[in-house]
Amino acid sequence: MDLRSLIPLTYLIAAVTFVLGLKGLSGPKTAVNGNRIAAAGMLLAVGATFFDVEFQSYGTTGLVITVVGIVIGGAAGFTGARVVKMTAMPQMVALFNGAGGGAAALVSILEVARTASPTGAGALGIASGATVSSMLGLMIGAVSFSGSAIAFGKLQGLITPRAFKYSGQQFVTSILFGGMVLLAVLLVASTAGVVAGVPQLAVMTGVAVLALLFGIALVMPIGGADMPVVISLLNAFTGLAVAAAGFTLDNQLLIVAGTLVGASGTILTRLMSKAMNRSIGNVLFGAFGAAPAGGGTASAMRADDGRTVRATTVDDAATLLAYARNVIVVPGYGLAVAQAQHNVRELADLLESRGVNVVYAIHPVAGRMPGHMNVLLAEANVPYEKLMDMEAVNPEFPRADVALVIGANDVTNPAARTSKSSPIYGMPILDVDKAQQVIVIKRSMKPGFAGIDNDLYLDPKTQMLFGDAKDAVAKLTAAVKAS
Repeated sequence: MDLRSLIPLTYLIAAVTFVLGLKGLSGPKTAVNGNRIAAAGMLLAVGATFFDVEFQSYGTTGLVITVVGIVIGGAAGFTGARVVKMTAMPQMVALFNGAGGGAAALVSILEVARTASPTGAGALGIASGATVSSMLGLMIGAVSFSGSAIAFGKLQGLITPRAFKYSGQQFVTSILFGGMVLLAVLLVASTAGVVAGVPQLAVMTGVAVLALLFGIALVMPIGGADMPVVISLLNAFTGLAVAAAGFTLDNQLLIVAGTLVGASGTILTRLMSKAMNRSIGNVLFGAFGAAPAGGGTASAMRADDGRTVRATTVDDAATLLAYARNVIVVPGYGLAVAQAQHNVRELADLLESRGVNVVYAIHPVAGRMPGHMNVLLAEANVPYEKLMDMEAVNPEFPRADVALVIGANDVTNPAARTSKSSPIYGMPILDVDKAQQVIVIKRSMKPGFAGIDNDLYLDPKTQMLFGDAKDAVAKLTAAVKAS
């Protein structure tokens, strides 16, 4: 049997593994196997491509370039997975999104440039349908590439995470989008022979430049609080760009894989927007987080009714925890930055050995990416059944003796329920303020990504334990042992 005849079947098997892999990623217990299944399918698909007739027509040169690319990309991926800290994983995901979108855009550029006419003398050597898919791949891929680069810069601190607003912002964005689409339509018309004398290479270059600028203009006005949603949306863009590249290359596997990524990214984006009580349009064009940040010190934050922040000591906080019956731990980005997950697990084990019931409250957008807290706590071998999502854990807060908040900010702010003037009003939050006592571990009074003060810190039941999360939890554990 000719091995080439098995390539379509191999691609079909690989497509099935992608579906099974996505299914596995839907739960923490099956996520690792789901990832392995999908990776095995991709390896199978790449191996089958070496037997493709068109690939073999490039001879030794094509083989060498491909192998070198696989080695470099594999080394970069392996190194990133082993070296990059969990706190930097959102940035890494943004880079991967950008790389995928950029690759799809390059495929489209090369496919069009291969037969384009610099002077517009004659139509393109590819069908107009392929040109449409190429233009879609180029535009969406370039937007994903430049937008992901901006998202990376904001998350890494290379670019200010605050929303960037300027006069005429939406007009400029609309002009970039309209110009990009008009040039793409002009190129398609040239392909179909409807319009003659079009400098096709120049027009294609114009589409690429405008798409890159549009990606920058689209993401720059978005504040750091919305970066998780933006990353998910850009992931969907990359999937659509890859699917378009699949149509351009007549590769069914790229079409399937890109469609799966695009669909799953879109669904995740909608779920995250719902969790923040925001529409996609508001995320993209609302410039959320452009307002000045709140106070930076404990003494600076004081309510009009005289309430103020109360600080506590390690010993007092340990006493509350040691003699509690039910404790809910609320992890946030501060826990991730301090790498305190193992210390938190040690504290929880100690409390449970004393008969205290301990569970973890996980908000859908806690941290900087979906599942951030789940992965961190799983890394510390926290049992999956102890991780409770927002809908399941909120009814438990009134029965909790102590809610221990570690680095979480915006997702615990009661202003989302009580203050119609708050930028986060209507956002579903964890009902931490309904616990009997609240201990908040935080470095300072600096606001979270939303850039606003947290009313929880003014609650008379709330006590602030200032310091690095890892160090503070370690001291709490020692104090509980001594109590």
